[in-house]
Amino acid sequence: MKSIPNQNQSLDRFIGDTISEKITPSINGNNHSSFSDPAFASNKTQPIHRWVPWIAGFSKEFVNDSINRYIDGTGTILDPFAGVGTTLVESHITGNDSIGFEINPYAFFSCKTKINSLQIDEGKFNDEIEKFSSFYLKNLNSKYQVRSKVPQGFKTKIDFYSPKVLHKVLILMDFVETIEDQNIADLFKLAFTSTMVKYSNYSYEPSLGTRRGSGKADIEDYDVRAVTVQKLMEFLKDIAWIKKTVSNQRVPTSRIINDSFFNYKDHLSKKTVDLIITSPPYLNNYHYNRNTRPQIFWLGFAHGPADLKPLEESNFGNFWQTVRGKEKIDLIFDVPDIDLVEKVELIRKINPEKGVYGGSGWANYAVSYFNDCYKFSKGIEYTLKKGGTALVVIGNSILQGVTIPTDEYFAKIAETVGLEIVEIHIPRSKRIGNSIIQSNVRVSKPTKGHQLYEAIVELKKS
Repeated sequence: MKSIPNQNQSLDRFIGDTISEKITPSINGNNHSSFSDPAFASNKTQPIHRWVPWIAGFSKEFVNDSINRYIDGTGTILDPFAGVGTTLVESHITGNDSIGFEINPYAFFSCKTKINSLQIDEGKFNDEIEKFSSFYLKNLNSKYQVRSKVPQGFKTKIDFYSPKVLHKVLILMDFVETIEDQNIADLFKLAFTSTMVKYSNYSYEPSLGTRRGSGKADIEDYDVRAVTVQKLMEFLKDIAWIKKTVSNQRVPTSRIINDSFFNYKDHLSKKTVDLIITSPPYLNNYHYNRNTRPQIFWLGFAHGPADLKPLEESNFGNFWQTVRGKEKIDLIFDVPDIDLVEKVELIRKINPEKGVYGGSGWANYAVSYFNDCYKFSKGIEYTLKKGGTALVVIGNSILQGVTIPTDEYFAKIAETVGLEIVEIHIPRSKRIGNSIIQSNVRVSKPTKGHQLYEAIVELKKS
């Protein structure tokens, strides 16, 4: 095969008092965990995992280590918040069946495309890469009239692409429409959407905003062909690697479900999962759907703001923007031996003069989040086999200056539905979270005593 020449996130995840002997996070600089740091950053250089930049998730080493620890032979692994597919890809590589739920259509598409890449004919894929390069160069400086259009309903404060860049992007989209093999077409779409912000007038800081707003100049021109071909060749190399890696083992099954995990009974039978490895959204109000708007619209999953509303309403914990103006939201469960109710009421009373921007809005957000933790716990209990394990990566948080030991609360909530708390591991005792604790909209600023950490809540189905 010929090779094509080419040219040349820290989430907000905090700390509370110890609740039980099994819940004893060590956060004074010494990690309390037999697990390695699950941070997603290392995936940036790993085959398949490096395809899509993602602000959250966990490392493939953490997933692989977990599979080796808890799966004897082969089994079924579930990720209720699959993201861009770290758990599913590693399950596939290790010969285990996997199931993933993901409501964000771009993350779902990325996950599905990675798994389907095993079906790709490498020769055909390479041929399409060559055809694209020729098509692009032939039409770039001609009177070629592009047929593709900017997605309907995709509105931005300033032009997302400068005119020269937009013309090149539309040439790329025109070529994608000529590809007959859907799996190959999806790889081209993924190569575009995983790089599209790089040459736009927007950037992640970590939320999506204009380059101008962060002190950067607009991008007037860019070699879209070079960056796309470079990404496609990366895909081709990794596909060859994964095919070689899994060639001498059973071919596992992978199910990727574009739905909320809260609808688990519509898709799964009771007691069918051996191991759950997952990381739900943190209590940090990071807006995955809004931050993937460009990808969602350019892939045709949305055609206007109304199409995003169901996503916002079904997101785990909702969003502060979704629940801040509602009447007081109450907890739907009772856990007598934690101080969650007291923490929520403390938050609710802070800065009442700020209206929904004060404590009442953030209290609603916290309650919605922990109500979903309760529903999530019930789903874990429903799907796990007897003796099965759930590993839930989660971070603590802070709202209105009040520390929230999210991991400890979640563990005790899970215990009320019949799950056993094995241990809370603290593989990362310090992490950065300025997007939540330094934002002006939060009103109250953190003090030196506030410390962010990341936990792995280990649960067992007795």
